[in-house]
Amino acid sequence: MPLLTGEDGVLAPLYWFLDLWSGLMSWLAGATGLELLQYGFMHRAILVGLCIGVMAPLIGTFLVHRQLALIGDALAHTAFAGVAVGLFLNAVLDLGVSPYLTAVVVAMIAALFIELISEATDAYNDVSMAIVLSTGFALGTTLISLNAGGLAVGVNQFLFGNLSTVSAESAAILLVLFTIVVAVVGLTRNQLLYVTFDETAAAVSGLSVNWYNRIMVMLTALVVVGAMQIMGVILVAAMLVVPVAGASQVSRSFNESLLVSVVLAELAVILGIAASYYGEATAGGVIVLIAVAIYVGAVVIGKVQTAYGEESTPEMGSINVDETDSFGD
Repeated sequence: MPLLTGEDGVLAPLYWFLDLWSGLMSWLAGATGLELLQYGFMHRAILVGLCIGVMAPLIGTFLVHRQLALIGDALAHTAFAGVAVGLFLNAVLDLGVSPYLTAVVVAMIAALFIELISEATDAYNDVSMAIVLSTGFALGTTLISLNAGGLAVGVNQFLFGNLSTVSAESAAILLVLFTIVVAVVGLTRNQLLYVTFDETAAAVSGLSVNWYNRIMVMLTALVVVGAMQIMGVILVAAMLVVPVAGASQVSRSFNESLLVSVVLAELAVILGIAASYYGEATAGGVIVLIAVAIYVGAVVIGKVQTAYGEESTPEMGSINVDETDSFGD
């Protein structure tokens, strides 16, 4: 496994990029005097946060419009089970595998199971999500309770996220996930959009609806695992939903909603990371609180826009009677 993720493995170019990014952040630290830019772990945390700010709304926009907002919670809990599997294998078999890699594998398998349960049993999506969520978290807690080789040590970082634990290896894995998510969405955007807004028409037109549904849930799994590093299992789903919900209040089209949601997510991530560092608080919780505050602000702006639009548009039959008389004259 070190051949895969080590600095001499296939991820070597990504380690080079991380060094380049760290050099840029160090230069910014000298130019601005910001303390949080002086540390290597913060360089990686900021990069991971910026990637999450793009990935999460990119997938979350499709999920919210398909009323699948809670799938992030289900996959986050199964990703936690994947982390527990990785820790367990390392403790028992000394494999040296990254828990984030096992989290990716388990989360993607769980994502496929959510779709397969829905297809095979005609159950609603929320039923299959509830089954997978409870199974995944039960597996994770069972493995942790065994406490093989100190398995329970440091588990809080996976539950709540931790800026200081974003290693170079996990940041490199996140960059791979980011590339996959952005590339697949870019290639399948039109098909995913068609399936999202009119699944029946998409099926009639010849699209494999089940296949694109599977693509969507697997991409969601990748986003969840990536975001879990700083958001934690408990709060990771918020980044899939809250920025998208805020963008929908002020946007007039799907593309505009997608762009605005990314901007809102990036704003929440950057402000949240900075506030959590200087306030010595958990990053995931601060990021979500800021994202919710931005959502509230977007709701207010949306209401003002709606009210202004209604006032500026004259109602039918509201023309002044005196004006019609003058025309008659």
